[in-house]
Amino acid sequence: MNTGSDEPGEVAVAADSANADRRGAGQEAGREDGGGLGSRAPEFIKARRLLHLSWQVGVFVVGLAVVAAGIVMLPLPGPGWVVIFGGMAIWATEFVWAQLVLRWTKRKVTEAAQRALDPRVRRRNITLTAVGLVIVGALAAVYLWKFGLAVPWKIKDQ
Repeated sequence: MNTGSDEPGEVAVAADSANADRRGAGQEAGREDGGGLGSRAPEFIKARRLLHLSWQVGVFVVGLAVVAAGIVMLPLPGPGWVVIFGGMAIWATEFVWAQLVLRWTKRKVTEAAQRALDPRVRRRNITLTAVGLVIVGALAAVYLWKFGLAVPWKIKDQ
């Protein structure tokens, strides 16, 4: 999945955190601005392999619980997609694949929002809404003309 740009041949590359940790200030390459890929665990956790693995398992379990709650909220009342993306954001604090998916999703949502704000698209949407309302109004008028205000089921017989 190409998340860096729409140009063919460009690919996002994760920084090698093992070599980057051994460098001068201990900062990962490209992480000063917060745009780098990789773990965002504290340095004392990344320094110990077993602790870092435990941290990753914890982040995965918490993210999985949040994503599962979001999936449950899809058919039930609740902000399902928002919770799912929240779980993806939790995963993105530790896993590069989740960072790439989240980056791709943010780019697609931004593109969709820009397309929705395009004046031609807005005119089209308003026109389609108006046509739909005219059709619904015409169907309601035909029903009222043919049957009046009587409902099609008989409540008095029950």
